[in-house]
Amino acid sequence: MKIAYLASRVTLPTAAGRRSDAFEHDVMMDCLRTAFEPKGAQVDDIAWDDTAADWNAYDAAIIGTAWDYWDRHNEFLHTLQTIAEATLLLNPIATVRWNSHKSYLRDFGAKGISLIPTLWLDDANAEAAAAFDRLDTDDVVFKRQVGAGADGQHRLRRGQPIPAMSEPMMAQPFLHAIQSEGELSFIFIDGAFSHALMKRAADGDYRIQSEYGGIEVAITPSSEDIATATRVLIATPGETPLYARVDMLRGEAGDLLLMELELIEPYLYPQQGPELGDRLYAAVKRRL
Repeated sequence: MKIAYLASRVTLPTAAGRRSDAFEHDVMMDCLRTAFEPKGAQVDDIAWDDTAADWNAYDAAIIGTAWDYWDRHNEFLHTLQTIAEATLLLNPIATVRWNSHKSYLRDFGAKGISLIPTLWLDDANAEAAAAFDRLDTDDVVFKRQVGAGADGQHRLRRGQPIPAMSEPMMAQPFLHAIQSEGELSFIFIDGAFSHALMKRAADGDYRIQSEYGGIEVAITPSSEDIATATRVLIATPGETPLYARVDMLRGEAGDLLLMELELIEPYLYPQQGPELGDRLYAAVKRRL
């Protein structure tokens, strides 16, 4: 078994000006190689846009740290289509197309999944100022509709200057649970719950990504919380994904609200889930 792990040039170990959070790429590669290589499998990390790559030489390609796709969305989807024609792409291209635009959250809302109230601002420069009244809050987070890792994200209080936002955005009320409890992430492999963690922001921040000083702590979630996250996965269209990360935030009533379902390039936190590598190997082997 020969597997390509799709990265970006800015996360590969050879990158000049490597991303500050690219150590997560190294942790994932260690996890995969430790699990796959003793079983005779090979895992190579390759930039998704490497024109010299021979995708036909691989049994499967797993989308990994492709942490630049949101700025090259159409190119990314076109390239993945090419890869999918040469080898087994995980997760599948149809799943990636659907999950790469945050409007997929509307599909979950229509299926009764609890969401954070959201406005869809296709012309954010013209519509952002009205978001405070429309959401009935003085504290709003603006996120890109195609984006990840808090890139291009803004948290604004009523009356603050509104920066230029060239991308279509989504606006949500800021929920203080992100700072008091943190964001809960539930990792699923081949539809089965693997592990969970709590992600907390650094003091004075609200962004939980490691790039901004966020920290992660393994947790043992309640059966009710696992069931809530599982309902998100069940409501996901298409085939069961190889991997999924369900990111949730607790609402004021104590219920979990879906923030995002990550099916493209999520970090899967192997340090909080020591069985992750073996679970992924078994799931890939089943698909082959």
